[in-house]
Amino acid sequence: MKTNRLLIILSMSVGIVLSGVALDASAQQSGAMANGQMNMSAGKMDMPAPAGDTLSASTKAFKQNAANMMKNMSAPPYTGDADTDFVTHMIPHHQGAVEQAEVELKYGKDPQMRALAENIVKAQKEEIAYMKQWQAKHNKKN
Repeated sequence: MKTNRLLIILSMSVGIVLSGVALDASAQQSGAMANGQMNMSAGKMDMPAPAGDTLSASTKAFKQNAANMMKNMSAPPYTGDADTDFVTHMIPHHQGAVEQAEVELKYGKDPQMRALAENIVKAQKEEIAYMKQWQAKHNKKN
């Protein structure tokens, strides 16, 4: 019983940290981790490389895209209309997926991952277009 509870707590903690939600209250207000490890100001997420390491160009691009996506997803206000809110916030989410896939296409070497990235770009762009058409049809723009 004690082990199960510990596993649940650890799983939840890992999930929260990985999703970027584990900012303390002061970090949420200031946009930076209290210990200086993360800076979300100006749409940038800067996390230091391990001691002695420098970030690769692809890592920098992935991190910048992720920060931009989070900023863009958070920007539109919620209206209370589930359909409108879903589309309005999913468009920047899908655009973020396109941008991440484009980083893979620029820097990635594995043919399977490159093919996956190409498929993601195609599918997400089609879905973005569909959602924008829905917004236009329903006169609900973000």
